[in-house]
Amino acid sequence: MHIVTSPEQNVSEVEIEQAIRSGIERYFDDCRARVPAFIDRHFHYPGAIATNRKALGWDMLRAPINLLWAPFYALACLIKILVPKRTGLMWLHSLADHVPAGFTTEVQQHISNLILADLLNNRQEGPLLERYLIEALEAVYESHACEPVDHQRFSKLIEPLVADTLSQYRVTRTASADITNSISCTVLGAFAFQKFTPGGIGLGVVLASMLAKTLAARDFILGETIGEWYYSVFPPEPSLATTASVMVAVMVALAAFAALSGVIFDPVQAAVGLHRRRLSKLLDHLQRDITLSTQSSFRPKDQFVARILDTFDMIKSGLL
Repeated sequence: MHIVTSPEQNVSEVEIEQAIRSGIERYFDDCRARVPAFIDRHFHYPGAIATNRKALGWDMLRAPINLLWAPFYALACLIKILVPKRTGLMWLHSLADHVPAGFTTEVQQHISNLILADLLNNRQEGPLLERYLIEALEAVYESHACEPVDHQRFSKLIEPLVADTLSQYRVTRTASADITNSISCTVLGAFAFQKFTPGGIGLGVVLASMLAKTLAARDFILGETIGEWYYSVFPPEPSLATTASVMVAVMVALAAFAALSGVIFDPVQAAVGLHRRRLSKLLDHLQRDITLSTQSSFRPKDQFVARILDTFDMIKSGLL
């Protein structure tokens, strides 16, 4: 972060830069110290129930749309990472910039507000980082008998970075829900159907085959019992309409489950340290961006892991 000094000031730019870095380091050290208590309060029981209770309502509709839209957003993120701006494909890069992450759910917004209020601002009014910076700079300015520090300058520099970082953190909630769905489908397929179903598509294919077999046996000319035996040896192929209908039903059911799955999986992620690592990365990237005055560099990998699992699910199901 760079602050321009006026000619009449006796404070050197080196002193200002050192004061800013010192204030930033003290602030983020204090933020990191608050991470364990923040996780205990909001991601362990009973806090996890209060956090995910927000999913009851419109989130039951937003979650399915977000899960279906997530592959397109992940593709847009890959384009922004892999396609340089200074090429003939600048239009593609610009198009990817305008791809939205999806609907912001009540749970995502609630967690963003908690991070902003509890973790970043320690439940105090106004930007807490600004106070750390002002204290560090005022100490330097007072030693040179200079004018007071301009408070508004920091807010203009910090707020866009914080907003973009929290936006990226919200994306991880959708990706985590998608990963949870893949794991749940694998477990369900293994124990309930003795099949390997690494995602909603694979589970939908298995259920569509079972439905086609049941319907064919019911209409078998020699009776349902003989029909079940016959079609267990010569299983019928489900129609495209049946397969598509079952897949859509499975995906909607999984998305509805994902909207509430945080009650179960937030404490699990907290116990194995995923929430702590994710929040630590958020703070590390935010500190780097503020210190170096760069654009937001926080790009969690969860969504790409989720898309790899989706691709594997499609390959296993024969759709790719």
